[in-house]
Amino acid sequence: MNPVIDGILMTEGGYTNNPKDRGGETNWGITEATARAHGYKGSMYDMTRIDAYTILENEYWVKPGFDLISEVSWPIAFELCDAAVNIGPRLPCLWLQRWLNALNREQKNYHDIKVDGHIGPLTISALKAFLGWRGNEGMHVLVEALNCSQGAYYLTITEERSQNEEFIYGWIKNRVA
Repeated sequence: MNPVIDGILMTEGGYTNNPKDRGGETNWGITEATARAHGYKGSMYDMTRIDAYTILENEYWVKPGFDLISEVSWPIAFELCDAAVNIGPRLPCLWLQRWLNALNREQKNYHDIKVDGHIGPLTISALKAFLGWRGNEGMHVLVEALNCSQGAYYLTITEERSQNEEFIYGWIKNRVA
């Protein structure tokens, strides 16, 4: 079992169908659209934890490359995966790459990487170089930096769509704080 996916399932809980949520019916953090894209045909209310686990692991752990990040840092992988479940994997990947570039001291510690939203060997190499240089403290700072980006994202989408005021407190409490 993957402790990151288990932690996300605990955070997400069960079934919701809030009319203000653009995701519509959701269970275990899986929207109906994502469930259907992964072949789930049943009622969203009846989706099991096992069904959700499989989808979460495939769509939000392996596919974006957070499993590769976990080989370097579990806390960073958890932060990225948790954000991805809530907003999709592209932005968290971009945030990681942008922060790694911003934290390299004008390329004194490692070269800038392409900010393309794809976790590959160069992103992993930059992360290893950053953590090799900054250590455990750097890991905590990078997690906080990712949280800053996530919080800014939530503020932006709430300012753009007032119905998100229904959710922003919980997003900050459960995902950023």
